[in-house]
Amino acid sequence: MSKREQLLAAAQDRVLIFDGAFGTQIQLRKLTEEDYAGTLGLPADQKGNNDILALTRPDVLSDITRAYFEAGSDVVSTNTFSANRISQADYAAEDLVREINVASGRLARALADEYAAKDGRPRFVAGAIGPTNKTLSLSPDVEDPGYREITFDFLVDVYLEQARALVEGGVDFILIETVFDTLNAKAGIMAVKQLERELGRAVPVMISMTLTDLSGRNLSGHTVEAFWYAVRHAKPVTIGLNCSFGAEQLRPHVKVLSQIADTLLMIYPNAGLPNELGEYDELPDTTAGLVRDWADHGQVNILGGCCGSSPAHIAAIAKAVANSAPRTVPAPEPAMKLAGLEAFIAA
Repeated sequence: MSKREQLLAAAQDRVLIFDGAFGTQIQLRKLTEEDYAGTLGLPADQKGNNDILALTRPDVLSDITRAYFEAGSDVVSTNTFSANRISQADYAAEDLVREINVASGRLARALADEYAAKDGRPRFVAGAIGPTNKTLSLSPDVEDPGYREITFDFLVDVYLEQARALVEGGVDFILIETVFDTLNAKAGIMAVKQLERELGRAVPVMISMTLTDLSGRNLSGHTVEAFWYAVRHAKPVTIGLNCSFGAEQLRPHVKVLSQIADTLLMIYPNAGLPNELGEYDELPDTTAGLVRDWADHGQVNILGGCCGSSPAHIAAIAKAVANSAPRTVPAPEPAMKLAGLEAFIAA
């Protein structure tokens, strides 16, 4: 079976488990500039460049990934959220994009295969692609609404470079995550489609939106329903929500998406909302109890955590939903479904 088929088959039996945050786990290691910079000799400070640890401290990423597998993860992501030419330019590391992504992909692949070999249960690797710090839909200049820092074609090339390297590193899926701008996500989708033509084979995508306000919209203004109609042509193996707020605030939006998306639903919220120091206080059992409610109502197929979550959170989630039935993927009535900022369904 293809990796898409394997994931779909596994998701028929139970609620699958995704991993948790990398950033907050890396912060706990109290790494120094020397840890980040290694012997690469880059001209800019590297502290805070979590992605480059795939080259300078792969042991840190291995430890975190291993901890998520031990906690029960069926799917793990690569630590490549900002491993693209735009984001790495802040660290003068844009020429290392391919190396970072290939190394991170190989690291996660090796551990996934190791754990699968232990018990025969398949483990999957999602190559994580973040939104970059640029937006195609909005101008950064309030005096010039038509101005854009980058073009759509440029962002496609940026994403293609990253996706190509992740696939070379051995990932199963490309995860276009934390989507705050729907047009950025479309550039990611276009990049994967170009990569498929290069390789002559399918490269399944996972897509995950992030909400920027409690009304349920992303930064480019799309509702959850409109976002799904804007990207469903990509036939993602999963659609979902991540980051945003804590699980409690995501509840109504998970319900909406679960009813309309004819693919697997993957949700990985933050561990609550950050406190005044920017830290996350929500305990693992609290998070697990909140997301279990989605599982009890048959609304999810894959659950994990985002900012502030830890292996303990993932272990608690895995335990909480161990006996929960997975969501049944709906078969919506055929109709023309379009998206502006709101969804539109033609009769």
